[in-house]
Amino acid sequence: MRGTAGRLTPRRDPIKWKTEAVIVGIGIDVVDVERFGQTLERTPALRARLFTPAERTLPLASLAARFAAKEALAKALGAPAGLQWHDCEIVKDPDGRPAFELRGTVRTRAIALRARTIHLSLSHDAGIASAMVVAEAEAS
Repeated sequence: MRGTAGRLTPRRDPIKWKTEAVIVGIGIDVVDVERFGQTLERTPALRARLFTPAERTLPLASLAARFAAKEALAKALGAPAGLQWHDCEIVKDPDGRPAFELRGTVRTRAIALRARTIHLSLSHDAGIASAMVVAEAEAS
């Protein structure tokens, strides 16, 4: 890379710059799996309120990671009031990677931000579940 006038410019051969997308939101969240499990046991209705029927059947660590993903997505979307938990479901894409399926309030907010792609990374290890979300929109 060579800098000119304070800007980085690509060399002619190795890298093509992707300029058609901009980041409109980033969110991250971590969840203590054991504590999350205790909360679900103490408040049985919480599982149904937070998760879709397909998500509810997953093991505790996966539920904690999905809860972290929903929280991270809310942060990436600016955490507006009125988002509904069930309007965001974590599914697997054709390659087995986690992805969001958006509906209702969450989809409406993503459209308002012009988000065309939402990237999701989940992890759970050593009793902690985490999620990272990046929302991209088309550059104007």
